[in-house]
Amino acid sequence: MFKSTVAILGASGYVGGELARILLNHPNFELKFVTSESFVGKSLAKVHPNLRGATKLKFCKLAEVEKVDVVFSCFPHGTLAPQISTIEKLAPKIIDSSADFRFEDSENYEKWYGLPHPIPEKLNEWAYGLPEFHAMEIQKSSKVAVPGCTATAAILAIAPLIRANIVDTSKIIFDIKVGSSGSGNKPNIGSHHPERAGVVRSYKLAGHRHTGEVIQELKLPNIPGYSITSIPTVRGIVCHAHAFLDSKVDEKRIWQIYREAYLKSSFVRIVKEANGPHALPEPKILAGTNFCDVGWTLDTEANQIVAISAIDNLGKGAAGASVQCANLACGFEEKTGLEFLGLHPV
Repeated sequence: MFKSTVAILGASGYVGGELARILLNHPNFELKFVTSESFVGKSLAKVHPNLRGATKLKFCKLAEVEKVDVVFSCFPHGTLAPQISTIEKLAPKIIDSSADFRFEDSENYEKWYGLPHPIPEKLNEWAYGLPEFHAMEIQKSSKVAVPGCTATAAILAIAPLIRANIVDTSKIIFDIKVGSSGSGNKPNIGSHHPERAGVVRSYKLAGHRHTGEVIQELKLPNIPGYSITSIPTVRGIVCHAHAFLDSKVDEKRIWQIYREAYLKSSFVRIVKEANGPHALPEPKILAGTNFCDVGWTLDTEANQIVAISAIDNLGKGAAGASVQCANLACGFEEKTGLEFLGLHPV
C-alpha cells in the first residue's frame, strides 16, 4: 500500500513526540525523518521512551532531511517563518503547530507576539487549522497553521452560541486551566517539581497571546477576558467561557444550537448529562485523544451561560489536530489514525 512520506521538524519536544506516536501507527503516512539539532544521532525512543520498539529512527539535522510529501513543523514560534523558503522545497504540504502563520494580518501578529512578521506577504497562503469550521479551506490548501491549544478550547466552547447570535460578544470571559505539559519540555523554576507539585497557579490573567486568535476567529468586537491558570495535571485543558445571553433561551434551544453546529464534526462530542461525576467535559479522560468535549451550564435567572470545553493540549490542542489537518489536506478520511478513545480510569 502506498504511503505518503512525512518529516517532523523539531521532534524532540512534547508535541513532536506525540506526533511521532500518532504517525508511526497511521496507515497512510510513513515517518521518514525526525529533526533535532540537540539530539542528532540519538534514537527517537531515547527522548520519547514510550516509542521503544516502535521505530529505529534517529534524530537528524534539518539540512539532512530529504524531500517528503508532508512536513510537520514543531518549531518554536518565530522559527519557521524566517526559513519557510527552505522548508517549502522539502514538501508540497506543510502543517505548522506554531503561531507563525495563524493570523490573517501582520499587525495582529506583532501585537500579540511582540515582533514584526518577517514575511507578511505569505500570511494569506495559510489555512487556519480548525477543521470544525475550516475543513474546506484546509482541503484546498498546501499550508495549514494549527491553532494554539487554549484558542482551540475557547473557540470550540462558545463558537456555536456566537454564530447563533444569542450572546453578547462584548462581554465574554474565558477562564482556562492548563496542565503542565502546555509549558513545553524545557525545565525552569516554575516547572521544578517542589515548586510545581500540587499548585494551582495564576499564570496569565490578561494579555495571553492566544487571545488574538480567538478574537480573529470569533470576530469579537473587543478584547475578551482571557485568563490562564496552571493546574497540577500533566495533560489537559478545561475552558469555562462565561457569557450573557442576548435573549431568553431554554435548554432545548441550547441543545439544538450545539447539535447543529457539531453534527458533522468527527471529534467534537456534546457532554451534558443530568448528574453523575462525568456530567460535564473533563480533560483527564481525553488524554491521548483528538476529541474535544463540549457542554454548558445555563443560568436562566441571571440570563447567563457558561460554555465548557475540554481537550488534551497535546492531542486536539496540537499533534492530533495537526494530523487531522494533514488527513484533510492529503485527501484521507479525517479520522484516520486518530480513533483512540482514551482510557478510564487513568
